[in-house]
Amino acid sequence: MTHTAVTHTARVAWDGALAIVGAAHFDDLYGWLAPTLGDLLGAEALRAFAETRYLLRYSARPDAPHVEAGRWRARLEDLVDRDPALAAPVRELAYETRLRLRELVPPLTLAS
Repeated sequence: MTHTAVTHTARVAWDGALAIVGAAHFDDLYGWLAPTLGDLLGAEALRAFAETRYLLRYSARPDAPHVEAGRWRARLEDLVDRDPALAAPVRELAYETRLRLRELVPPLTLAS
């Protein structure tokens, strides 16, 4: 019996978007992710990542992180729909980015 993996494109895109927007907040993480993202998704994604970083730093909109996450979700979903082979590397990059984010921002704990 052969198993084929089912890719939930929307989930891959959402996880990737949250990781990318989270990384844009931190100099070191941005510096690590930018070339990796450019290598994986191309120059347009690299420009978009720089724009996201700029908007998060200088926008007066309190919902800027949510807007940027939505833009990245749509961008990633479109890219993965056009090239399903991108799903696995995007998923892996999101996972690695989340691990690095956890080192910078510890998870919230509820005080008893």
